[in-house]
Amino acid sequence: MTDITASSFVRQDLVPERPAPVKTTGFVGFVRTRLLNSPTNILLTILGLLLLWYTVIPAFQFLFVDAVWTGKDRAACLAEKAGHPVGACWPYIQAKLFQLIYGFYPEAARWRVNLTFLLGAVLLLPLLIPRLPAKGVNSGLFFVAFPVVAFFLLHGGGIKGFGVTWAAGLLQLFNDSISGAGQVLVNLGKSSAFGPLLWALGNLIALLGTVIYWVIFPLTWLSDQLQASGQAVWIDFVITAIIVCAILFVLGGGMRTGHRALITGLATFAGMAAVIKLMDLDHGGLPIVDTRLWGGLLVTLVIAITGIVASLPIGIALALGRRSTIPLIRIFSITFIEFWRGVPLITVLFFATYMLPLFLPGNFTVDGLVRALIGVALFTGAYQAENVRGGLAAVPRGQSEAAAALGLSWWRTTSLIVLPQALRHVIPSIVNSFISLFKDTSLVSIVALFDLLGSLRASFADPVWTTPSTAFTGFAFTGIIYFIFCFGMSRYSLFVEHRLNAHRRN
Repeated sequence: MTDITASSFVRQDLVPERPAPVKTTGFVGFVRTRLLNSPTNILLTILGLLLLWYTVIPAFQFLFVDAVWTGKDRAACLAEKAGHPVGACWPYIQAKLFQLIYGFYPEAARWRVNLTFLLGAVLLLPLLIPRLPAKGVNSGLFFVAFPVVAFFLLHGGGIKGFGVTWAAGLLQLFNDSISGAGQVLVNLGKSSAFGPLLWALGNLIALLGTVIYWVIFPLTWLSDQLQASGQAVWIDFVITAIIVCAILFVLGGGMRTGHRALITGLATFAGMAAVIKLMDLDHGGLPIVDTRLWGGLLVTLVIAITGIVASLPIGIALALGRRSTIPLIRIFSITFIEFWRGVPLITVLFFATYMLPLFLPGNFTVDGLVRALIGVALFTGAYQAENVRGGLAAVPRGQSEAAAALGLSWWRTTSLIVLPQALRHVIPSIVNSFISLFKDTSLVSIVALFDLLGSLRASFADPVWTTPSTAFTGFAFTGIIYFIFCFGMSRYSLFVEHRLNAHRRN
C-alpha cells in the first residue's frame, strides 16, 4: 500500500488549453467553408466583392445618398443648385408618376383604372393562397367575370343586345363574308383567263350565301324586332337566360340531377343582370375612353395578364394536338407552332397592327390594342406548347396504360392524370415564359402603344424636367417595377413547385 501511494502522481498545475475546433456554423463558418476554403474560391470571392463595390455601392449612392427628394422643376436636380453631385431626381418621378401608371388616361376617369386594379387584386390573392376555400367560384369570377367587367370599366360603353343579337350579328357577318367572296370571284371571272371557272365558282359561293341568309333569317328577324322594342337588352337577356338555363338543365340530367346546373345558371345570369344594372350598360354605360389614351403600367399589365391567361390554354391545346393520332390536327398544330416560333415578336406585332386589317371585311374593324393582344397571346401560346409537350413526354407511359386498364376515357385520363403531372414537371419553364412575356410587353411601343417604358420615354420630352440624371432615374424606377413583378412570379413559382413536389422531398 505504501509503495502504491509513493508511486502515484498528482498534477499540481493546470493542463494547457487546447486550440478551439474549427468553426463550421454561423457566418464565420459560412465564410470559411464556402468562400475561403480553396484558392479558387478565394479568388472568386475577391472578384465578387470588387464587382459589388463597383456596382452596388455606386447604385446605392446614386439612388439614395446623392439623390434629390424634393423640388418643383429641373433646377432642384442640377448640381449647381444642390451644391453637390446629384444622383437620382425623385421629384421627376413624383411629377410623372400618374403618367407612368395611367398614360394619357383622362384624369377624371382614373378611378376606373384604380377600381379595376383593386378588383383584380381582390380576386387574384385568394387564388394564390392554397388554404382559402371556394377556388372554383373564385376562378370563375377571375377568369370569366373579371375580364368582362374590366373591359367595360376601362373602355366604357354599353351593350345594345345580348345572346340573340350577338349570335345574329356574327352569323350575318359570316354570311356577308361568303357573299362578298362570291361576288369578288364573279368579277374576277369577267377579266381572267380562268373566267368560266371563276364565274361558276363565284356563283356557287354566292348561292351558298343566299342559302345561309334564309337559314339565319328567323334569327336576324327576331334580332331586328328586339332592337325595335324599347327594352331590347332586357328582353334579349331574358330569352338568352331561358335558352341557356334550359340547355344546362337538360345536359345536367333533367328532372333527376339537373337542378344543380339550373340553379348555377340562374345564379350566373342574376349576377350578369346585377352588373348590367349597376354599370348602366343598357343605357350606354360609362363614357368611352379610346385605347390610344391608355398607357403606362396599365397597358403593361393588360398585355401581360391577357397574354399569360390566354397563352397557357392555347399552349396546352397545341401540345395535345401535336401528340394527336389524327393527322389533320397534328399537322395543323405542328405548322402553327413552328410558324409562330420562327417569327420574331416584333414582326407579329407589325403584322397584327398594320397587315391584319387588310384581310378583314370592310365593315369589320378590330381595335389596335386588341390586335396586339391577339398577336402576343398566339406568339406566347406557341412557346408554351413546347413547354407543355416536354412535360407530357416526361410522364411515364404506364400512367396512361393504368388509366386505360381502369376504364377511363382519353379525356379523363388526360385531364385527371397525365396533364396535372405534365404541368407540375414544367412549372419552371412555364413561369420563365411568363416572366419573359412580362418584359417583352415593352415591344408594343413600336406599334404606337405606350406601355410603361413608352410612357417613360414620352415623359423625357418635357423640358421642365430635362436634367443629366432624369433618364437614369426614370429607367431605374421602371427597372425596379419590372423586378418586383418578375421576382414575385419567380418566388411564387418556387413555392408552387415545392408544394406540388412534396412527395420528392428527402
